[in-house]
Amino acid sequence: MSFLDFLTRSGPSSKSPDPADLTHLATWTRTHHGVEAFIEPRTTVTDVTAVLVAHDGEWTRRVVGERAAHRLSTTLKIPVYDVRKVGYPQRMRDHDARTRIAARRDRLSDL
Repeated sequence: MSFLDFLTRSGPSSKSPDPADLTHLATWTRTHHGVEAFIEPRTTVTDVTAVLVAHDGEWTRRVVGERAAHRLSTTLKIPVYDVRKVGYPQRMRDHDARTRIAARRDRLSDL
């Protein structure tokens, strides 16, 4: 991307999502229990994204675009929330903390 392209670019477009990303989200929803979706707003770097969080806090994130985000609830048959209004679930933060502790423990046991 040239400098001129950078200046004239108005941010990420809300084009249709990558079919591989939608397939990943559908598969992830089928293989995890108690999945909820949290929609993240468009930023200067990424288009609208969906974070799927399972009952144990495990999560995945993919770019879905604005139109697909609106259809996510009916497509995947899961609850969908606006992360700006409800925030991220505590179980997601707990899962990340457990993962960090396990990784640290593994590194220390290798010494």
